[in-house]
Amino acid sequence: MTATVAEARFTEPVVLPATAPFDFGASLRFLHGFAPSAGEQTVVGETLTKALRAGGRTVVARLAAAGDGLTCSLHASGPLTAGEIAAAADRLRFQLSLDDDLEDFYAIGRADPDFAPVIDRLYGYHQVKFASPLENVVWAILSQRTALTVAAKEKRALSDAFDDRLVLDGEEYGAFPDAEQLASLSSGRMAELVGNERKGRYLHGTVRAWLDSDEEFLRNGPYDEVRDYLLGLPGIGPWSATFVLIRGLGRMREMPLEKQLRTAAAHAYGRTLSDAEMQKIADGYGEWQGYWAHYLRVAD
Repeated sequence: MTATVAEARFTEPVVLPATAPFDFGASLRFLHGFAPSAGEQTVVGETLTKALRAGGRTVVARLAAAGDGLTCSLHASGPLTAGEIAAAADRLRFQLSLDDDLEDFYAIGRADPDFAPVIDRLYGYHQVKFASPLENVVWAILSQRTALTVAAKEKRALSDAFDDRLVLDGEEYGAFPDAEQLASLSSGRMAELVGNERKGRYLHGTVRAWLDSDEEFLRNGPYDEVRDYLLGLPGIGPWSATFVLIRGLGRMREMPLEKQLRTAAAHAYGRTLSDAEMQKIADGYGEWQGYWAHYLRVAD
């Protein structure tokens, strides 16, 4: 810990309802092993503490289960405005998918005898997304043909370029930078930080383009238009676009076919499935096929 890191001295309580069924313990178990956010948060018992950027401010949020949702205390170096509190609450609600109504997904899954045990195992788990879709896009670029440990180191280097850190109860927490901060870095500086010229170019071009994006459109706009927007970003191909649609935006209409999913599906269905067989099963989940794929990976 450095002496220059500010203390989080101001606190604002927030209540975050969740659509039942909701199991925060399942969310914590997922986050405990989520490589992209390793070292950026703490999970102690049934409590999550993490830093985030909201309304241009760095905030530390501490969350715990309460009733049908979560209690949250927002901690900052100075008083938070109503807009900053609302922005932080929205970011947390969206990351933890608190508004997802899983009943239709579960109804389809219960009729799939090989998948029903997966539902039993993860019942009440709402997908945990990246903290922001931009963070997901950055991770998609950094992790291409790269070991996850190396990508995580590169991501930390980007975060460490800024002073988005606070101390709470003696523990230091750092938030991932927002688009305006990252856009202040030149392509060369990004390449220097991540140790890769190609990634530096991709990151610089993507972040500059992101400044003109509308997250409300990305979350709720026509699926094909959002996918086309993502495909237009430097370094984002079809697989990465689907990855961000699911893990950064909660858009579940498609699934990215890759090795981990094939392995997880083989374990759940008791045999190796061809890609055509997997797609046929996924098609039966309609708008929920991304959730089907995510549940398979998490259960595995």
